Amino acid sequence: MENKQTHITSIGGQAVMEGVMMRGPFRTATAVRKPDGEIECKVDENGTRTRGKFFSLPLVRGCVSFVDSLVIGMKALMWSASFVDIEEDEEDASGDEGGFLDRLFDRLDKKSAKSDKNEGNSDALKDFAIGAAVVISIIFSVGLFMVLPWLVSLLIGMVTESNFLITLGEGIIRMVIFLTYMLLISRMKEIQRTFEYHGAEHKTIACYEAGDELTPENVKKYPRLHPRCGTSFLLFVMVISILIFLLIPPFTFIDGTVLRKLASIGARLCLLPIVAGLSYEVIRLAGRSKNKCVAVLTKPGLWLQKITTREPDLSQIEVAIASMKPCIPENKEDDKW
Repeated sequence: MENKQTHITSIGGQAVMEGVMMRGPFRTATAVRKPDGEIECKVDENGTRTRGKFFSLPLVRGCVSFVDSLVIGMKALMWSASFVDIEEDEEDASGDEGGFLDRLFDRLDKKSAKSDKNEGNSDALKDFAIGAAVVISIIFSVGLFMVLPWLVSLLIGMVTESNFLITLGEGIIRMVIFLTYMLLISRMKEIQRTFEYHGAEHKTIACYEAGDELTPENVKKYPRLHPRCGTSFLLFVMVISILIFLLIPPFTFIDGTVLRKLASIGARLCLLPIVAGLSYEVIRLAGRSKNKCVAVLTKPGLWLQKITTREPDLSQIEVAIASMKPCIPENKEDDKW
């Protein structure tokens, strides 16, 4: 069904364990389907009301949104994990080693729940776990998608001295690693379930944007692919990083090959905020514009979403709707993208 998009919303989200997290202009809501079949929903103020105008400036808002997504997403993931019965999962896993972080967060939450007499320590433990998980995620992502492609590109440098070819090769290697990673994790049973909730998130947002009533039957009719998806954002990051990294000089004025290489990777890491900021502005344009050229640019991201989303059932859509409704502001102007 074609999305009319009568109102393009700024609300976005992500799938979590057996649920969906939505982040609106003022509130963040996470809804989870509990083992007993009921839907539990947690709503929090996301702090945007008290932020200064500086954080809404182009490029800056992209970096802020990226950090927010990591922190808020990790909190939502940990909260959703607290509803999973670990013992039952382990009995049914039949030796499956997947979901280590999820089970770790589950244990932390259950341990915290037993510490009612010491809420301060419990909150501190959760904050530490979230901070550690965010840091580990960043280190893992930078290592896998930045440092590794750069190291492999050094082999290209042994064949040619062209900075353009070396940077282009690095970008292609990065995309290959990213696509391979997505294809591999999409084969995991737990991830497939999460991708279904990811599809439910997209469908719910599309239904809201089209002005239809948010019911499972209405939402089901809408496409599971959306131009503002985080998957598309990551793809834009890959492409824009190639263009930005082409501006990095070869550092021939530095004595020593090792020092030049360290300066090169250091420059790439320093430019990451600019890459994230520009990627956010591009995805923002893609989400608002109906221009045919922009539509062409968004196609690769939509194709990639065929891997990271799956068709949800009505019960999963019901959860996505439960997370969406608290995020909708009373004044639609506050929700404008």
